[in-house]
Amino acid sequence: MTDLPTIQHYVNGVASAGTSTRTAPVYNPATGTVAKNVLLASTADLDAAVAVAQAAYPAWRDTSQARRQSIMYNFRELLNARKGDLAEILTAEHGKVISDALGEIIRGLEVVEFALGMPHLSKGEYSENVSTGVDVYTLRQPLGVVGIISPFNFPAMVPLWYFPIAIAAGNTVVLKPSEKDPSASNWLAELFTEAGLPEGVLNVVHGDKEAVDALLVHPDVQAISFVGSTPIARYIYETAARHGKRVQSLGGAKNHMLVLPDADLDLTADAAVNAGFGSAGERCMAISVIVAVEPVADELIAKIAQRVKGLTVGDGTRGCDMGPLITKVHRDKVAGYIDIAQNDGAEIVIDGRDISVDGDPNGFWLGPTLFDKVSVDSAVYLDEIFGPVLSIVRVATYQEGLDLINASQYGNGTAIFTNDGGAARRFQNEVQVGMVGINVPIPVPVAYHSFGGWKNSLFGDAKAYGPAGVNFYTREKAVTSRWLDPSHGGINLGFPQNQ
Repeated sequence: MTDLPTIQHYVNGVASAGTSTRTAPVYNPATGTVAKNVLLASTADLDAAVAVAQAAYPAWRDTSQARRQSIMYNFRELLNARKGDLAEILTAEHGKVISDALGEIIRGLEVVEFALGMPHLSKGEYSENVSTGVDVYTLRQPLGVVGIISPFNFPAMVPLWYFPIAIAAGNTVVLKPSEKDPSASNWLAELFTEAGLPEGVLNVVHGDKEAVDALLVHPDVQAISFVGSTPIARYIYETAARHGKRVQSLGGAKNHMLVLPDADLDLTADAAVNAGFGSAGERCMAISVIVAVEPVADELIAKIAQRVKGLTVGDGTRGCDMGPLITKVHRDKVAGYIDIAQNDGAEIVIDGRDISVDGDPNGFWLGPTLFDKVSVDSAVYLDEIFGPVLSIVRVATYQEGLDLINASQYGNGTAIFTNDGGAARRFQNEVQVGMVGINVPIPVPVAYHSFGGWKNSLFGDAKAYGPAGVNFYTREKAVTSRWLDPSHGGINLGFPQNQ
């Protein structure tokens, strides 16, 4: 293992070894072997990166919007031209198939393109002559150094949700990616440097909890952005907020798809397979529960099973439909829910452990798994499994299905499949979830709207990207201005009044 390459930090525009000698293995999930190692930063390493970002901030803040926009455009062009290279990195370290990796990058590119509009998005307002000779106007200004902590499941897209907007607004960034698939962040930072970004504006520090905690409490870090599981999201939010920082902290999910009797079941089955098993189910927007309003369950299950039989599970570089899970530990944890389902009385329609794969047998494989008649008291229903596991819950009415969804502790995404416009409109009004799809299984908003759920899927009220992202990475300043005429002098100790 000592002969393997080691991924270093990227600080001040160059690779940096830092001071810590701790490392973690980075696996190729399709082979089950360690492909490289990654450095794990010490608190001192994190502090040094923040100091670099802090030193770079004044000059970047004062760089013209035209210059910032030009650099962002260069980055967009480079990323679009070389997205195939980045997709190969994602497949090698995460395991998702190439087509899925490309889709992730393209959704991230949408946010880069949105950030190109920052000169317009950050405009203030102006009111003339609010009092005689007095004008009031507002400015939107950057915060300073911001920290980003991104998860393993979208090692390119989630950082791209955040740092383009933060940087376009004039902030500098310290990014701490997942140590499970860290190379994409370095690649993106190097590409941004090539696009003309000044040294120190975007820095990447690899690490584990030590680096995360140091980022959360650092006095020079003004804001934290995070996406991950609910327990960690709560911890991130509470710790960073307690230290006076703005926080975007997006948590976990248990997304339901409500299927009404009038739904097109072929369309619904396609959507269920795509949304349940894409990226091996390692998506916070994956559909993990189908709430079937009877009498559609049997026919829908048959259609889903038919489609699953045609899927190929294997190495993402070979044109397969679904790749491995991220680690053996995670694979075994997800597979353990099959035993839980059996013990809790669910019917196993498809067992993902019983698959032949197009790839190395030592990879972290688990095929699509389908449960029927899942109890709402079972851990299979209640837990965010984060794998290729799809549960069917049968209900008698629309209202019973709606009540089930609204009772969940999560409120990230949901979908309804129906041909009834009235039912769909009622659902979008009554469901207590932050992102809703109508005959759309993964309702991730486009870049000029904002991403975020309700309840235990979002801590605080700061959503990601879109208008919410612009507001998060800037702060408003109101200026009241009067250019004095000598005739308006004199003393008046009364409270100022508009006249």
